[in-house]
Amino acid sequence: MNKYEDLINILDTLCREAPESYSRYHPNNDSGKLLQARSRAYIHLFLKVKFGLMSFLERENYVTDDPGDAGVDAYFIDKENRKLYFIQSKFRNTTNNFENKEITLEELLAMDVERIMEGEDKNEQGDFYNNKIKNLIAQLQIITDLPRYSIKVIILANVNPKLNKSKLNRITCGYDVEVYNNERVYSELVFPLISGTYYDIKELKISINIDRENSNRRIEYDPMTRYGECTVTALFVPTIEIAKILSKYKNSILKYNPRSYLDLAAGSVNEKIAKSITDINTNEFALFNNGITLLSDETVYSDKVGKKNKAEIIITNPQIINGGQTAYTLSVLYEKFNNEELQEKFRNKDVLLKIISLCEDDENSSTCPNQDKLKLIEEISIATNQQNEVSEADRRANDKVQIELQELIYRDFGLFYERKRGEFGDGIRNKYIDRKKIIDREHFMRVCLASNKEPVKAFSGSTKAFFEKTNFDKILPNSSQYRKYVYLYMLFQKLKKAKYKDCPNIHLYAKFSIIMVVSDQFLDTLNLSEYEDSIDRKIEDIKQIWPQFEQYALNSKPNKDLYFKDIIDKSTGEKRVILNWPSYYKGKTIITDLITYFKL
Repeated sequence: MNKYEDLINILDTLCREAPESYSRYHPNNDSGKLLQARSRAYIHLFLKVKFGLMSFLERENYVTDDPGDAGVDAYFIDKENRKLYFIQSKFRNTTNNFENKEITLEELLAMDVERIMEGEDKNEQGDFYNNKIKNLIAQLQIITDLPRYSIKVIILANVNPKLNKSKLNRITCGYDVEVYNNERVYSELVFPLISGTYYDIKELKISINIDRENSNRRIEYDPMTRYGECTVTALFVPTIEIAKILSKYKNSILKYNPRSYLDLAAGSVNEKIAKSITDINTNEFALFNNGITLLSDETVYSDKVGKKNKAEIIITNPQIINGGQTAYTLSVLYEKFNNEELQEKFRNKDVLLKIISLCEDDENSSTCPNQDKLKLIEEISIATNQQNEVSEADRRANDKVQIELQELIYRDFGLFYERKRGEFGDGIRNKYIDRKKIIDREHFMRVCLASNKEPVKAFSGSTKAFFEKTNFDKILPNSSQYRKYVYLYMLFQKLKKAKYKDCPNIHLYAKFSIIMVVSDQFLDTLNLSEYEDSIDRKIEDIKQIWPQFEQYALNSKPNKDLYFKDIIDKSTGEKRVILNWPSYYKGKTIITDLITYFKL
């Protein structure tokens, strides 16, 4: 359950992205050099997640951490939003140090941000800055509106709580300071990277290039809905443009979609989508595919973009609510082929794009208040998601309690509650995390049911029924008991895997009955670090007491009549008992027996 281990996996993966010529990122078995490599990769992590710098070389250009770095480990110039970032980073090589050790005041004071902004090329001692800092200064000198830029100092380290924001600002010559301590790193860098949601959608804009010959085929319509007016734009766009978008923005562009992208399982719809790109040279893709529906705050179309035979659409704050699987499949192919193959596979293949621009919320507009807007989004999503079946569990993915559970469980346990199918696919494929750290939502719901004294429904009930709105709200009305549910889920996982010769029903049929009993004994004061040992001790107790409970059940007359009937073997004349344990644990007497025997 160690979040730091996930961070290390990510940093090592980022190191492996470096070309072999960047030997400092490939330290082999040298522990000192490994720490240095991870320290630089830590900066790469920030640049990738916060600024969307996907390639290693692109990020490395902004890393200045070397002798003569002016106390600045990295920088970033955001020309679109007129922001300039200076980054000071301190990576720690143990869990305890990473989560507790603080950056020193001397390290903060070493930042020469003021001298860099004044164009100085050396420090107060007369030593020249390194070439990357000089390059930064040169870049600043050619920005004509630099006075309009806001400057932010990023501290990628733990900071003494006594150094409040105003004190930190004074230390950095009055520049605004933002601190990313270990908790923020886990929640705002590590988790988003693993879940593929590492972009600030509010600031995201996408340009899609359209062949001019198709530009006159654009349809625009302004329907009035009961929630207010919308604008719908429909047109065919090159599949490669959609592929580029999903490859870069991943799940951050699927916020309102009931699913995250799904894998290309054999025989799946996604596999068929892929084959219509790879196996067919003509444009049947435009006919076979239902297209992509995308939400936008604003959509601007122009064929006057200074490029021959091109038009452009600017989409502000885009979100795919239908066709996410199509877009993801295209992105997988985009990442698979080299440039020459890409052009060949995607040439002259288009996909229908429908863009719905919803009215904006503002103080002067009452035609489309926020809740109504969300309701309309949900209705559009449900109505349009039919190419791959959307289950009831998918429909509950964005419920408030699900979002809260995911955040709380990761914060306290470092586990990943999968409220959307496939949302941690990036983390698995890139080996950031092991699949065992993902909490399956169906099993989690069954554990919650068992905890609520419904072990029979947990054992044999329908997943579809669990996630229907009325049932779901009863099973999981809020997230307040998340600690207990995680404890019981961890117990469930161990019961599933263990084999008990003396009482095989423990792992075969009795799991949810055991969870009902243990739930009643759970102490919320239990320290998180004690969960594993507590569960192991609890299982040892269960191994001792469960055979006694089953003997009690065998001796019960109602159970004898229903599940454990005595019969006479005709060939031997001997009396024996037919033991129908599966039916017993799914039957009408188990709950009463558990309550009576364990005094629940």
